[in-house]
Amino acid sequence: MTASIVGVPVGRLDGPVASHANDFLAVEEPLEIRLGLQSFAVTMRTPGNDLELAAGFLFSENIIKSASQIRLLASLDEDPNIVMVQFEAEDQAGPARIERRFLVTSACGVCGKSSLEDLASNKCPLLPADGLRVDPSVIYRLADRLRRAQAVFESTGGLHAAALFTTEGELTEVREDVGRHNAVDKLIGAALLHHLTPLEDSLMLVSGRASFELVQKALMAGVPVLAAVGAPSSLAVSTAERCGMTLIGFLRDGRFNVYTHRHRIIGLEGLTLNCEIPPSPTVQGG
Repeated sequence: MTASIVGVPVGRLDGPVASHANDFLAVEEPLEIRLGLQSFAVTMRTPGNDLELAAGFLFSENIIKSASQIRLLASLDEDPNIVMVQFEAEDQAGPARIERRFLVTSACGVCGKSSLEDLASNKCPLLPADGLRVDPSVIYRLADRLRRAQAVFESTGGLHAAALFTTEGELTEVREDVGRHNAVDKLIGAALLHHLTPLEDSLMLVSGRASFELVQKALMAGVPVLAAVGAPSSLAVSTAERCGMTLIGFLRDGRFNVYTHRHRIIGLEGLTLNCEIPPSPTVQGG
């Protein structure tokens, strides 16, 4: 298995004092996902939980609907940077989907979308109405619990993380990666392979900003509440509003903003805001 951390020598300056030191970096390497013998996607990722990453990517890109469609999911013995996926014969993905090719960087913003047509056609599902309610005191604690669970981040300071929590704030899973979208795919892939999707009673927290793509992936997994330490984008907000997700941003320093479907947050149910969220100019419908 490829290491997720590598040590490097550095020259260090602390004011006028120069010294030698060792630093630790998060590893970034390509992972190729093959469907049968056909190369389907290459993503830049931090090694670790690669099978979850492949499964989560295929699920969030709507190539598969459930883990039962996968007959084989394995890393190649001769090259750990290649994951082989084979589907059950009766559950082959549609030819049009398999013909697509993905090149995904760790900083990808709309990964897997080769054109505006792809982006518009990959509609997010509408979340069903639910009675889920979350106390703000639970949300306040999530960021600290995520940070304490980030083992590689503590060593390198260079990774994104995504985590799942219960509605009482109990941490159930956490994944790290140099790419924020990969961290979410690993997290969703773990849930998928354990037959836990849809994640209709879970909260998801991401360590960075909330982009459209992260909202889309969480919606595919059925997550009703997505929180981010950083800011959401306008497309993330409009997508979450349209599809029924509660989207939280700027979760830090004892405060947070609730951008959409605030009825799930206790204390905000009856709050009326005098503003409207503009519709997405790119992705229409639900």
